This record gives sequence, structure tokens and C-alpha cells, in this order.
Amino acid sequence: MTTLDPAPVPDTVPDAAPTAGPGPAAPSSLVPTLGGRWYTDPGIFAAEQDRILERSWTCVAHAGDLAAPGAYRTVTVGRESIVLVRGRDQGIRAFFNVCRHRGARLCVEPEGQVRRSLQCPYHAWTYDLTGTLIAAPNLTSMPDVDRVSNGLAPVAVREWIGYVWVCVAPDPPSFESDVIGSVITRLGDVESIEHYGIEGLALGRRISYDVAANWKLIVENFMECYHCATIHPELTEVLPEFADGYAAQYFVGHGAEFGEEVQGFTVDGSAGHGRIPGVAEAQDRRYYAITIRPQVFVNLVPDHVIVHRMTPLAPDRTLVEVDWLFLPDVVASGVDLDPSVELFHRVNVQDFDACERTQPAMPSRVYADGGSLVPSEHHIAEFHRWVQDRLAPDHP
Repeated sequence: MTTLDPAPVPDTVPDAAPTAGPGPAAPSSLVPTLGGRWYTDPGIFAAEQDRILERSWTCVAHAGDLAAPGAYRTVTVGRESIVLVRGRDQGIRAFFNVCRHRGARLCVEPEGQVRRSLQCPYHAWTYDLTGTLIAAPNLTSMPDVDRVSNGLAPVAVREWIGYVWVCVAPDPPSFESDVIGSVITRLGDVESIEHYGIEGLALGRRISYDVAANWKLIVENFMECYHCATIHPELTEVLPEFADGYAAQYFVGHGAEFGEEVQGFTVDGSAGHGRIPGVAEAQDRRYYAITIRPQVFVNLVPDHVIVHRMTPLAPDRTLVEVDWLFLPDVVASGVDLDPSVELFHRVNVQDFDACERTQPAMPSRVYADGGSLVPSEHHIAEFHRWVQDRLAPDHP
């Protein structure tokens, strides 16, 4: 397997947690946040790309996006372009989107379909769907060229809950520990998410959002509900306990319960589309939110699942692709999915608008030392420590 050395890391990353400015100590109910520089500094963002995004398992596509052999899709992971392709053996492989000849971008379209091979548009070096070099101008006159070692550089890939996950690091961390472990930390076990049979659900709707905010602001917003009563009237109507400010993620294994008059997780509280067969009785009429670091949110409700995938592109820009997944027969029936989709679409718009209002204040001298987390947000501090730990010079 070809391995690539990680890119050099900038030396501009703060090596200590943010500290409060001069003056009296903050009350114990307030915990300091990261300082504003963590959301604006290009050097910090480059370090996050290298030490977090390019060393973690990231969710990059729904397996259904690669439906048939020869289907490909290009995705961005940190600073790297990656091409995913389904092989003739039905397996999905991932490669650096770089021709091994002169480094040209191999696939220039975001997605497409080929018959049996991927061909570089520059000098026509051609690779089969396993990444092996199979043809090039005058290749037969170069018998010393090894077609495997000069093939596409592979990227570690896993399929889980119907999604494709990749890690571009030469030595990927444990998928079970980092990804599945995040679910266990949130729900208490992995069986709770398996009840939803996500890998067997069908894509009912996809909406992409281009958010003018740092990726960490989006994660922090998703983790707390202190803002819910202020900006999410539709959500708190369906989930009344969110109006109290505590997000479901604050408590291990807890799912927010639907309001007494609410029939389904819809924008008007109307009935949804029937419970997913594997969902347990105790999970019915409840909403569960899971953060899988660094860039995935999974939302579980009885009749559908919503998956957010983030692609951080700049200190102040993040693409978020959101999928609404339903039982295949529900999607095939052509039933109106709008009431189900509209609820979380409004939540997304409200959340991303809040993040975009926050981003411009991050460079302010007033926010140089950061702000404060109230008790219902204290768990966000652990996320901040997680980021700082991975950017620390001595982190493996």
C-alpha cells in the first residue's frame, strides 16, 4: 500500500487552553470557551485540517450515491481530494484523486459513471476500478514500470450505517473506538442505533447548506439547546423539554420526548410515516441526537433518520450536506415527505443563521479570550479540550 507523509503543520497554534482576562474570577456556573482566534486563524485551521480532519474517520458519502459498478464521487477531506468508486465486485474503494504520473486531478467532475476504468485527462494514464495502472501511452515499451506500485494511492475506507467513511492518515485510528465509540458514549450502547436499521433506509431528500461560519461553531451549536427556546419555535413545539435549555446530548442515553399532542416529528406535529420496524418501544416518540467527531451528526426519530455531514473549507466556511432517510417503501410510494423534511430544514436554517451571526464577532478584541458556557453548555468544554488535545505538539 502506498503511504503519504502528512503535510507540515504550522507553528501558530496556541499550545494552552484559553485563560480569562484580568479581573475577578468567573463564577463556577460559567466555564470559559475557546478564544476568538480559534475560529478565524488560518494557521489554526490548517492545523485542524492536518491533525483532526486528515487523521480522523470522516463520513463522506451515502453508499447509495455509488449505486452501480463504475459510479464515482469526489469528496474533500481536509486539504485532500478523494475519489470514491464502486468496483465490479460491488465494493467501494477510495483513492487520492491524484494521477501518479504528473499529479493531475484524475476526476474533475463531482460525480459520474465510467465503464471499467478511470482515465487521467492530461496524459491518459488509465486505472482500473481497483486502482491498478492498466494503460498509458507507450506503457508496453516500459516493462520495468510496476502497474500496482504506480497505481492510485489508496485511502482507508469503511462502510457503516449505509455511509462511506474514509481516513487519509497512513495509520488510521480504530474505527470501533472513534466512530462506534462516539455512539456508545452518547447512547450507552451500540444496539440502540442498530434498532433503526439505517443501512437499510432510503434517501428521501438531501439539502446542502453553504455556511459562512467555522465548523466548530456548528458543532457547538448542535451540542446545546440553551438557544432552542429563542430560535427554534417549531422544534420546541414538538419537543417541549428543549425549551428548558438542556439538549438531549447532555444526558447519556436520553431521548427528548414528543409533546403530548404531537403525533410525529413533523413541522406541524402531524403523524409521520410509521415506526421503523426495529425501533424499540422505549425509543418510540423520542428524538436522539448524536455527535460523531469531527464532522457528523446523526438524528434518530421513530420513522426516519437525519444525517448531517460537514466539510470544513476555510476558517469561516463550512459545507453541510444533510440527508433525510426513510423506509424504502415510504420513499417509493411517493408520499409527501415535506412535513418531515421541513421541520429539521427550518432548524438547520435557524442554526446556521445563528452561527453566521456569531462568526463576524470572533475577531473582536472583546472576544479575544472567549466567552462563557452556562451549566447546560458545560459539556461543550470537553469538545474544546478534544480539539486542543489533538492540536497539541505532543499528540501522536
